[in-house]
Amino acid sequence: MSLHPLQLTCSNHGFPASEWTAERLQELVLSTADGQVMVVSCREPYSHEHTAQGVRVTSPASGLVTALEPIVRACGGTWIAHASGSADAAFVDADGVCQVPPHNPVYSLRRVWLEDEEKRHFLDGFANDSLWPMCHRCDVEPTFRASDWRHYQRVNERFAEAVVQATTQPDPLVLVQDYHFALLPQLIRARLPTATVVAFWHIPWPARDQLETCPWWPALVRGLMSSSIVGFQTARDQAHFEAAVAVCQTHSKPGANLTVVADVSEVAEADAPPVVAAYPISVPWPTKREMEQLPSVADCRSQVLRDNGLAPRVRLIVGVDRFDYTKGLLDKVRAMESLLDRHPQWHGLVSLVQIAAPTRSDVPAYAAYQDLVRAEVDRINRRLGCDGMRPIVFLASQHDRDAVCRLYRAACVCAVTSLHDGMNLVSKEFVSVRDDEQGVLVLSAFAGAAEELQPGAVVVDPRDSIALADTLAQALAMSADEQRKRMVRMRQVVRQANIYQWAGTMLSDAAVLRKAAAEEAFAAWPEVA
Repeated sequence: MSLHPLQLTCSNHGFPASEWTAERLQELVLSTADGQVMVVSCREPYSHEHTAQGVRVTSPASGLVTALEPIVRACGGTWIAHASGSADAAFVDADGVCQVPPHNPVYSLRRVWLEDEEKRHFLDGFANDSLWPMCHRCDVEPTFRASDWRHYQRVNERFAEAVVQATTQPDPLVLVQDYHFALLPQLIRARLPTATVVAFWHIPWPARDQLETCPWWPALVRGLMSSSIVGFQTARDQAHFEAAVAVCQTHSKPGANLTVVADVSEVAEADAPPVVAAYPISVPWPTKREMEQLPSVADCRSQVLRDNGLAPRVRLIVGVDRFDYTKGLLDKVRAMESLLDRHPQWHGLVSLVQIAAPTRSDVPAYAAYQDLVRAEVDRINRRLGCDGMRPIVFLASQHDRDAVCRLYRAACVCAVTSLHDGMNLVSKEFVSVRDDEQGVLVLSAFAGAAEELQPGAVVVDPRDSIALADTLAQALAMSADEQRKRMVRMRQVVRQANIYQWAGTMLSDAAVLRKAAAEEAFAAWPEVA
């Protein structure tokens, strides 16, 4: 995607073009935000949980929170989210609002509670049993139930009402996040016609043949089309959405505004069509101080080997994923078997250490997949393990940021084998912490990150177990000089296009639209004699 004009002009706030930081993003907010800013997401940035030691405040390891919190912090905005914490209700006022972060409150968190039936139909049902598999090209078919759709509509309406209740002015800037809220822009627009609504769809947008399996797909498209800006991870997702809009347009009533524009410079009127564009999400670029505080690569490798009962000679292939059928874990563990069968010189010298963070195990499709992966890991370890060494160390549990960072720095190879992914931030996290400029990224061609990192990553089709096995062997044998060349390329990309640049670009584009709307409103104001 070519840069929007404002992407070029907003890079001179006293920072070099490659140095988007939280501080720079906050400066941009203060210089461009002319009103109330709200974020709407399913996941809340802070939750209160009952524990044996008392109430504990937790914050998810979420790129979305990392990117958007500086915006609401800078302007004292509002974050609206589903209340998921077991102790959340004890820490809000009569309107369901608390001030966060707890240690230094600077913005409002408005919590929305969902009934058990709403969680079952809205979250487990339409969001995760319908939209998620529909948007990912995997082997799980989406299920569409009218009861789930009704609850999806109702929950979107409830969040629209929460936006209205939190609004202190008629034209707030509302940043709507992800597939849980496809209908929300239209519902906000009906209540707040002059609001600036920026909707970002974090997962892939499906091709037409997938999209049309959903009986209510036109409503999803029209809901998003009421936004001021609709953002996607990749140019491919953007093209798929624009194709869906074109189909919708042929079946719309005369006068329906279902056209799009590709650049904010084309917007000359407040009621112009929405801007539809790709804004690839990323990760924070670590500061020099943060990198200095990390253990050395050698120390990380020694600790990971020791913690997992592996000999010092073992080379590490690492994976960090949610235990989700879209992440290609079954393909990855089977590729390890093929690697050792086809390249027997690596017997006893290489191991895959795979984090599989638990997720949605109560959903039948997930539970079946997770059981199958565990069974395959056990089979492969029994067949190919030797002298107490496991070819696969499978860690199906949550790991904190420090543990994940140690694993990245210990890796000879980081294997990202998504069958379909909006972006996949694991690949960018791995690159961001490898200041030694070593390590090889083996990256699925079906992850959005492949569009940006392909010059340095070794890109592969994860469904081809033979090709994946041979690619892993190639990566293990890659020279230090070749690793350095590839890693330097990828680090340049991730450093410049980091998560604050992602948020700053969308915020800058929104500022252009707000300015156009204000100028049109001023021009329409009657002159005073």
